[in-house]
Amino acid sequence: MAQLERQVTICNKLGLHARAATKLAVLAAEFDANVTLKQGDKTASASSVLGLLMLETGMGKTITVIAEGKDAKAALASVCQLINDCFDEAS
Repeated sequence: MAQLERQVTICNKLGLHARAATKLAVLAAEFDANVTLKQGDKTASASSVLGLLMLETGMGKTITVIAEGKDAKAALASVCQLINDCFDEAS
Protein backbone atom coordinates (compact mmCIF):
# COMPACT_ATOMS: atom_id res chain seq x y z
CA MET A 1 0.00 0.00 0.00
CA ALA A 2 1.11 3.52 -0.75
CA GLN A 3 2.33 5.78 1.98
CA LEU A 4 1.06 9.35 1.84
CA GLU A 5 2.54 12.27 3.72
CA ARG A 6 2.07 15.99 4.12
CA GLN A 7 3.76 18.68 6.17
CA VAL A 8 1.62 20.91 8.34
CA THR A 9 2.37 23.66 10.87
CA ILE A 10 0.90 23.63 14.36
CA CYS A 11 -1.08 26.87 14.63
CA ASN A 12 -2.86 26.69 17.97
CA LYS A 13 -1.42 28.65 20.88
CA LEU A 14 -0.88 25.67 23.21
CA GLY A 15 0.55 23.31 20.59
CA LEU A 16 -0.10 19.60 20.74
CA HIS A 17 -1.24 19.49 24.37
CA ALA A 18 -3.39 16.81 26.06
CA ARG A 19 -6.80 17.93 24.79
CA ALA A 20 -5.53 18.42 21.22
CA ALA A 21 -3.68 15.09 21.29
CA THR A 22 -6.84 13.33 22.48
CA LYS A 23 -8.88 14.89 19.66
CA LEU A 24 -6.26 13.79 17.17
CA ALA A 25 -6.14 10.22 18.54
CA VAL A 26 -9.94 9.89 18.45
CA LEU A 27 -10.03 11.17 14.87
CA ALA A 28 -7.21 8.88 13.70
CA ALA A 29 -9.02 5.85 15.17
CA GLU A 30 -11.96 6.45 12.84
CA PHE A 31 -9.95 5.34 9.80
CA ASP A 32 -8.60 2.05 8.53
CA ALA A 33 -5.11 3.50 8.30
CA ASN A 34 -1.95 3.85 10.34
CA VAL A 35 -1.29 7.52 10.94
CA THR A 36 2.08 8.68 12.25
CA LEU A 37 3.33 12.14 13.14
CA LYS A 38 6.99 13.04 12.80
CA GLN A 39 8.88 16.04 14.11
CA GLY A 40 12.63 16.00 13.62
CA ASP A 41 13.91 12.61 14.74
CA LYS A 42 10.82 11.87 16.88
CA THR A 43 7.82 9.89 15.62
CA ALA A 44 4.54 8.92 17.26
CA SER A 45 1.46 7.01 16.32
CA ALA A 46 -1.52 9.34 16.02
CA SER A 47 -3.53 6.83 18.05
CA SER A 48 -1.26 7.24 21.09
CA VAL A 49 -2.00 10.32 23.21
CA LEU A 50 1.14 9.75 25.27
CA GLY A 51 3.25 9.33 22.13
CA LEU A 52 1.84 12.55 20.67
CA LEU A 53 2.64 14.44 23.88
CA MET A 54 6.21 13.10 23.79
CA LEU A 55 6.72 14.89 20.44
CA GLU A 56 6.70 18.15 22.43
CA THR A 57 5.20 19.99 19.48
CA GLY A 58 4.48 23.66 20.01
CA MET A 59 2.94 26.49 18.06
CA GLY A 60 4.82 27.24 14.85
CA LYS A 61 6.47 23.81 14.61
CA THR A 62 6.18 21.95 11.33
CA ILE A 63 5.37 18.26 11.52
CA THR A 64 4.98 15.56 8.91
CA VAL A 65 1.76 13.54 8.93
CA ILE A 66 2.19 10.08 7.38
CA ALA A 67 -0.74 7.79 6.56
CA GLU A 68 -0.72 4.25 5.23
CA GLY A 69 -3.60 1.85 4.69
CA LYS A 70 -7.00 1.52 3.05
CA ASP A 71 -8.25 4.93 4.25
CA ALA A 72 -4.86 6.70 4.07
CA LYS A 73 -6.02 9.53 1.80
CA ALA A 74 -9.08 10.36 3.93
CA ALA A 75 -7.13 9.99 7.19
CA LEU A 76 -4.37 12.29 5.98
CA ALA A 77 -6.85 14.92 4.83
CA SER A 78 -8.85 14.80 8.08
CA VAL A 79 -5.85 14.90 10.40
CA CYS A 80 -4.27 17.79 8.49
CA GLN A 81 -7.59 19.65 8.51
CA LEU A 82 -7.89 19.25 12.30
CA ILE A 83 -4.38 20.63 12.73
CA ASN A 84 -5.00 23.51 10.29
CA ASP A 85 -8.22 24.29 12.18
CA CYS A 86 -6.10 24.70 15.35
CA PHE A 87 -7.80 21.65 16.88
CA ASP A 88 -11.01 23.72 16.98
CA GLU A 89 -9.48 25.98 19.62
CA ALA A 90 -9.11 29.75 19.61
CA SER A 91 -5.58 30.33 18.36
